[in-house]
Amino acid sequence: MRIEKVTEKVSLKRTIDQGTQEQQKVVEAIIEQVRSEGDEAIRFFTEKFDGAELASFKVTKDELEAAYAHIDDKVLAALREAMGNIRRFHERQKRQSWLTTEEDGTILGQKITALDSVGVYVPGGTAAYPSSILMNVIPAQVAEVRKIVMVSPPGKDGTLPAGVLVAANELGVEHIYKMGGAQAVAALAYGTESVPAVDKIVGPGNIYVALAKRAVYGHVDIDMIAGPSEIVVLADEEANPRYIAADLLSQAEHDALASAILVTPCERLAEAVATEVEKQLALLPRKEIAGASIRDYGAIYVTKDLEEAVAVVNELAPEHLEILTAEPMQLLGKIRHAGAIFLGPYSSEPVGDYFAGPNHVLPTNGTARFSSPLNVDDFTKKSSIISYSKTALMANAEKIAALARLEGLEAHARAVEVRLK
Repeated sequence: MRIEKVTEKVSLKRTIDQGTQEQQKVVEAIIEQVRSEGDEAIRFFTEKFDGAELASFKVTKDELEAAYAHIDDKVLAALREAMGNIRRFHERQKRQSWLTTEEDGTILGQKITALDSVGVYVPGGTAAYPSSILMNVIPAQVAEVRKIVMVSPPGKDGTLPAGVLVAANELGVEHIYKMGGAQAVAALAYGTESVPAVDKIVGPGNIYVALAKRAVYGHVDIDMIAGPSEIVVLADEEANPRYIAADLLSQAEHDALASAILVTPCERLAEAVATEVEKQLALLPRKEIAGASIRDYGAIYVTKDLEEAVAVVNELAPEHLEILTAEPMQLLGKIRHAGAIFLGPYSSEPVGDYFAGPNHVLPTNGTARFSSPLNVDDFTKKSSIISYSKTALMANAEKIAALARLEGLEAHARAVEVRLK
């Protein structure tokens, strides 16, 4: 793992793969075919890309019940406890509508309304992601979204992983469909004979899913276009190099494009972590993926002091930030840009990924400078409320008309003045 002394601003920002022109054309063609042919197109693409021939896409109650036979009781208990933690955390995010009344009779306020329907994309591929279901479905439920539709690509046998089915069933998700890729995004956006159209699509996916979400945005809302996963560890001489190496590798094994970075003012720690990363990497089942990530996007930055280390972290604006210093809480106020912040040696990043409660759907690629983790607000919309009394309008009509005429909008001015006669 390369070690560099910080001599100027460093950047974790990488160009998120926007897709080749060929990939974009493929996605556009898939979306158009789904819009025009509906289920027939979904069936065609599911066989082509997933190798599964399906007569029906919707997961049945029998499939959901059968999945429990493949889940260990201890795993199920842990899943249920994680659900409770995540729900309690998100319940605290819920906002209430409000009204305020002025002495002149004016009433102003804001009305919070849950979205009618949301589509949750759950990726497949090299792993199953029950945790993705919890993190996307629970805040939608807390927001009181009326309909949640889940899609996930099937295996060649036409089934979904048991963990995915159990997680969805535990949450009471009723609309689950075996489909993935750009075709599933198109189905959620525009609807088919089987799949109801939704108002917003959330959840991660591959480049084709990302391009499809970008293509349908505007017709429906989306959560974000997420890039590869990232972790930055901010540590001093008190930190344990074995812990740091393990945490860096926990993100590196996600994807060859994932980024794992240590920022520290301690050269001795930097060298110990570099050695420990190589030692632990050799023992990982996904060592080829993690090794490529560490080689191409991993780094250890050595700063002159802790203050400069904090500045580097804020410049990086990472998805995940671990603070492993003697007094991590003292640095919390100095951190301006990070998706999720993990304090102390026992707050390893996977604690947040699976169990603690905060959402693990986080801004990547430096976008933590201006965006937030997925939360209950993402599943609601706000309406402003304005109720002017006659007294209030009479007192302010002249000012309102003057502002309208400043913009050259005479009809606006007259719409107020007509009420003065």
